[in-house]
Amino acid sequence: MVSLAASGQQTHDDGVRIHCKLLDSHPIKIVRPTYPELARQAHIEGRVTLICLIGTDGLMEKIEVKKGHPLLIQAATQAVAQWRFRPLVLNGKAVQMETTVNVDFQLPKDQKNAEAVCLTR
Repeated sequence: MVSLAASGQQTHDDGVRIHCKLLDSHPIKIVRPTYPELARQAHIEGRVTLICLIGTDGLMEKIEVKKGHPLLIQAATQAVAQWRFRPLVLNGKAVQMETTVNVDFQLPKDQKNAEAVCLTR
């Protein structure tokens, strides 16, 4: 299951950042992470929070790990690195944007099919 709740942040070259709910990130391609086998065996669940810089072309330029279990971080980062966004256009020009992506790893009660849920905000 993938839920999206987005809020964006525009970044200017002069270092000024504008926070505005209207500057939503719009993912057009979402790659779901694979639950790491070692984390599954160890019954590890949790959220990985990533701060992502989206380029003017909608591709991921930078991913910074804000928090998360070490066994879950790599899977979350590798999946989110493949995401694509609709470029944010202001005054007719595409601009970089920063967004927060939360990837929740949760084992099902029967543990047959572990699932990761991705949220952006």
